[in-house]
Amino acid sequence: MQIMNYITPFISLLNEMSPYLLFGFLIAGILKVYVPKEMYISHISKPTFRSALWAAIAGVPLPLCSCGVIPTGLSLHKEGASKGATVSFLISTPQTGVDSIAATYSLLGLPFALLRPLAAFITGIVGGAATNKLSNTVSPTDIYHDDNKTAYHGKNRLLQVLHYAFAEMIQDIGKWLIIGILIAGLIAVFVPDSFFAAYLNNPLLNMFIVLAVAVPTYTCATGSIPLAAVLMMKGLTPGAALVFLMAGPATSIASITVIGKALGKRTLLVYLCSIIAGAITFGLIVDYLLPASWFNMSRMNHDLLHTHHHDAFSWLKTLSSVLLTGLLINAFIQKHRNSKQIKNMNKKAKVYKVGGMTCNHCKTTVENGLAKVEGVVSVQADLAKSAVYVEGTHNDESIKKIIEELGFEYKGRQDPAGCEKCQV
Repeated sequence: MQIMNYITPFISLLNEMSPYLLFGFLIAGILKVYVPKEMYISHISKPTFRSALWAAIAGVPLPLCSCGVIPTGLSLHKEGASKGATVSFLISTPQTGVDSIAATYSLLGLPFALLRPLAAFITGIVGGAATNKLSNTVSPTDIYHDDNKTAYHGKNRLLQVLHYAFAEMIQDIGKWLIIGILIAGLIAVFVPDSFFAAYLNNPLLNMFIVLAVAVPTYTCATGSIPLAAVLMMKGLTPGAALVFLMAGPATSIASITVIGKALGKRTLLVYLCSIIAGAITFGLIVDYLLPASWFNMSRMNHDLLHTHHHDAFSWLKTLSSVLLTGLLINAFIQKHRNSKQIKNMNKKAKVYKVGGMTCNHCKTTVENGLAKVEGVVSVQADLAKSAVYVEGTHNDESIKKIIEELGFEYKGRQDPAGCEKCQV
């Protein structure tokens, strides 16, 4: 009986999100294939307010996960984007994306779906403009280019859209999405109703507690949505939920470390202050200025606890859940099959362990960057093993240098038997 009590909210959450996720993935694929980076890179090179504005405009709809945005942002910086534009992009992009906006609408409603990208957009502009004010230098334009320039060409772009939307993206966020829904289901069953209302009835205190958890922890923009929904049903204020949705995806120990190293401590401070101040400001607006009826979770609470909820579109939700589940299973199988194939194809290659490489965008960034190293003949990255196989006459020091410049962690070389060597 206890198992059924858990399965019911899990299935309800999956049914509510699936149609919107599939639609969001499709739009994300269209953006990826048909909107090359050259369209906006020229607008974000100068240390001005306009560059921060353009970076936020470009960042809000982009379907980049919370980890993939770091190498992309650093790539933009090295291609000529100002520090302020880079910060604006790093703040606005991971909080949103068409897939997470659609999923936000499915679970949290239209007001949240509109507020979330608006808050990310404004916070990104403020953080970027402040950074540009403190740093009047223009970035170099000579290093590594993102895959978006060359990867999607040819006649059959429809297949490229579908592959990115329903293969690459699902591989990237599938694990975090399932983890988010599983944890949300556990909270729905085991955490008492009105838990936060009973013990943390001060909205501002709610927000600071959420910040303390969200800032250092890696949170996927889409995977955080079911968590926010269920926490609100347990009494968390809508404003504190928005703080969680803003701060979680935009900050983590890994991103804080990389940004501080690549852009400097002053820029990192502006970055963090912008996110925290923006999250609290919009959280307070939600809790004190906007109608509480906009954020009523009673319908969702009813759906989670009752299996026989009548819905004219229940067939579509069920079909979407089955399709999404099939795509998730396929993504898992393909990811580990690719890992095995890469290992067999690279028996003579040197193997390097790389930290922070967790999505297909990271994979492409590392492969493109290392391919430019003198002496490198071929490069293949393995996400499942967090490893890169490199063939050529290169040296380890050059590999380490590029991996760290791209915003990843170099963990040393590994011999074929799997024993890691000392870091160079």
